[in-house]
Order: sequence, then C-alpha cells, then structure tokens
Amino acid sequence: MHSTAFVHWFRSAAPYIHAFRGKTFVIAFGGEMLVDGQFTALAHDLNLLNSLGVRLVLVHGVRPQVEAHLIERRAVVRYVEGLRVTDDSALACVKEAVGETRVEIEALLSMSLLDTPMANADIRVASGNFVTARPLGVRAGVDLLHTGVVRKINANALQQRLDNNDIVLLSPLGYSPTGEIFNLTLENVATAAAITLKADKLIFFMETEGVLDENGELLHQITAPEAQQLMAARGACDDDTAYYLPSAISACQQGVPRAHLISRHVDGALLGELFTHHGVGTLLTQARLETLRPAQMDDVGHIQQLIRPLEEGGTLVRRSRERLEMDIERFIVLEYDGRLIGCAALYDFPESSSGEVACMVVHPDYRGHSYGDSLLSAVEQTARAKGLRWLYALTTHTEHWFVERGFGNANVSDLPAERQADYNSERRSKVFVKVL
Repeated sequence: MHSTAFVHWFRSAAPYIHAFRGKTFVIAFGGEMLVDGQFTALAHDLNLLNSLGVRLVLVHGVRPQVEAHLIERRAVVRYVEGLRVTDDSALACVKEAVGETRVEIEALLSMSLLDTPMANADIRVASGNFVTARPLGVRAGVDLLHTGVVRKINANALQQRLDNNDIVLLSPLGYSPTGEIFNLTLENVATAAAITLKADKLIFFMETEGVLDENGELLHQITAPEAQQLMAARGACDDDTAYYLPSAISACQQGVPRAHLISRHVDGALLGELFTHHGVGTLLTQARLETLRPAQMDDVGHIQQLIRPLEEGGTLVRRSRERLEMDIERFIVLEYDGRLIGCAALYDFPESSSGEVACMVVHPDYRGHSYGDSLLSAVEQTARAKGLRWLYALTTHTEHWFVERGFGNANVSDLPAERQADYNSERRSKVFVKVL
C-alpha cells in the first residue's frame, strides 16, 4: 500500500478504534477454520482487537472434527433437521473434538514470536462451564438424545473474565445441574452469549461472503425485518445462511445492535468488516443506519468539513461559517451510523412557487450507494410540502446526474427574479428545472 493511501486509511479507521474500545464482541467460527489452517491469521487479528481494548468472546465449532472421529470409529452419522443426533458414541467424539480444538485455539492465541503480528502479545484465555443447557428432545419423531440447547449463560462469571482483560473461549458444550453434558450448536451458544452479555456485536464467519440477494449479489446492509422477508421468499437454503442468519436476526431483535456475517475464506475479513465504511460482508441491524433529518446548529462544523473539498475544487460556491449558520434551517443532513455523510439545502422563492436545491454533497467514501437520491428526494418532498411547483438546480459539474433524475434544461432568465440577481456570471453555471 502506498504511504499516502495507508495514512488515509489509518485516519479513516480512527473513529472505529475509538468507538470499539471497551466494547464487547462475540465472534463465532466453525471448526473448519482450524482444519483448513485459517485460525492462525484470525488469531493475529484477534490479538490486534484485544490490544485496542475490545472485549472478546470467542465461540468455536467442532463439526468437522467430530465427523472425523465418528468416521474413524465407524460410527453412524445421523442428522435431523440439520441437528446431530448425539448418542453416547457421538457424545464421546464431541468431547474429544472439543478438548483438542480448545487446546489448539489456546496454543495459537498464546503465540508471541518476534517478527509476527503476535510479537509481544500477552493474551490470556479463559474457558469453563459458563453454559447451562437442557436436552432439545424429540424432533421429527426422533429423540436427539445428548443434543441440547442453551438454557442459561453465566453472565457474571463471563463479565469478571472480561473485566480482567481475558479473552473468553466458549465451546459448543453445555452442562446441566444434574451433571449431564449436551452437544450444542455454535450459533446457539454465540447468540445466547451475545444477548446475555448485551454485546455490541455478534460476528459469524461463514462459507459465503455474506448474505446474498436473489441475484447472488452481496447485501452489505440489511435490517432484521428485511432479512426475515428474504428468508420467507427464498425458502430453504442449502448453505450456512440458514444457520447463521436466523441467529443474527434473533440477536438484533433482542438488543444486540449489530450482527455481521463474513467469509472465512477472505484473509483479514474481520478487520475489513470492522474498520472500513462499507465492510466486506453483511451487516444486520434492527433498523436502517441511514437517517435523514433537518440540520441543527451543531452540524455547521461537520457541513463545513464535508463541502470544503468541493469548494476548493470549484464545484461549489464558497460559504462562510456565518453564511451556513444563517442558512442552517434550509439544510437537510444525512447520517450513517451516527456520522454526517451528506447534506443538501432548499432555497425557496414562494412568490414564484419555486425553489433551488443547492449545496448537495455526499462524502466520497459513501458515493455510489444512492445516498444522493435520498437527499434529493427529501428536498423534493420538502418543496412539495411548501407548495412549490418547480425545483431548480445550478451546476457546473453534475448536469448529467440531474438530467437522469428528471431535470430539464432551463435558462438563467427562467430563474426567479431574486435568484437571477444573485447569479454568478463568472461561474457560468448551467440551469436545470424539474416540475414537482
């Protein structure tokens, strides 16, 4: 990476670094990541998050490891509705697989070799009987035996470990007050832990790059209600979206602000998802992250930062802070996840039943996602509410954008008289108009 690009990226990541310190993330991954040798790279990224003050709860799976033990013993492999039928032989394999996998994870998290991302790492891993479970019972007429479901997560014990700066490692096993052991799914354990701990994020590693739409395109962001509609329309899935998406939906519905579904096959996917604006997988929230609202006086400084590069490049007319403060009630701003990323202003001329859309800007990192259309739609809606019939736009660089959205060519003489008097002939802005 060129040094300038690196500096730009690092600066853009700074808000996330500040925001994540002291937050709790539950990160779930299947046993395939260890079988395929992918956990070493993930350990490097977990070490980085830990060093930045993120409180980490890891939940691992063991499906391929259990399968290997069952095949070695020539035992019967049985599933009902995607759940393993855990008889005595299978439970013995589960216990062996969990023990081996847990030790391997702890070993990889304990590395501190020089000249590696783990240099000088001092990670402490805490694990134990934090999960109470009960039998899942009979499904489709079949007793699942030692297959269980989470009954309770010992939140106090986990919080104590996290307060001690330990990384908590949870295995897909649960224990009953009578001393029984139950085989659990990693998504059940991860979701229950995230909800109980009131985690800030629940993150699943999966086989695909995230949740895909009907055309096979990645959905970078989706709400829980939208995800439910998608699942209802799609029906049964043959990939692990069927396992992880319902769990992510449940977590969001029960108070976890963010759930992420990312590919285990992309090196650095965890960092790419967390420290870039649009991530590399699918972000699930209960409600949309974009918010359109009237601007407030506290927004003036942010609007200045947003429009300054375009003013310096000659795309926008320079506006002083005093001018912005005077006109702030004319502005609409667009926020994404609490960050102001766009603005637009409506200057209305009631005598001619017309208005002008002005100072419309979207931050460069968020262009190409229809945020400009959202701003324009909000301006048009405001203009209609004021009884305006025509909306003008003056531009030197973006004429095609307005034409594609229903604006037609107009002349300076078509502008309201008040606006004609302020027209800057040196800029020679082109005039466009749209009938509302």
